[in-house]
Amino acid sequence: MVEKSHTAGWLPHIYDPLRNFGQRVADWFAPLSDASAIEDSYEINVELPGVKSEDVDVAIDGNTITVRGEKRSQREESGRTFFFSEREYGSFQRTFRLPPDADGEKIEADYADGLLKLKIAKIKSSKPEERKITIKTK
Repeated sequence: MVEKSHTAGWLPHIYDPLRNFGQRVADWFAPLSDASAIEDSYEINVELPGVKSEDVDVAIDGNTITVRGEKRSQREESGRTFFFSEREYGSFQRTFRLPPDADGEKIEADYADGLLKLKIAKIKSSKPEERKITIKTK
């Protein structure tokens, strides 16, 4: 009985380096992306070839937006001998910090042909518009 509790207390220490392995794998498979800005919005494009839209999740927390999901393997291995495989499968995650003028309440997400497009509106400036003042003469 004492040995069992000793072993139970000892095993977690062996596995400590592996506790966050899933998160590290997700970071390793981070999809390629680009970000750009136009006058009224920001756009982030994330390449997700072979990923179904239902396997993608987009969430915003404060000033960061996170894209996470999973690319699932669909290959049949029985009767095959693979000489090499360069295709990646598994969970992925990518987090982007938004600029201060990004409006987290106005985000659009579109997905087509393995490309996720996120459009984030910019907060409208509260700068007053210029107007002419009529000068009266006496």
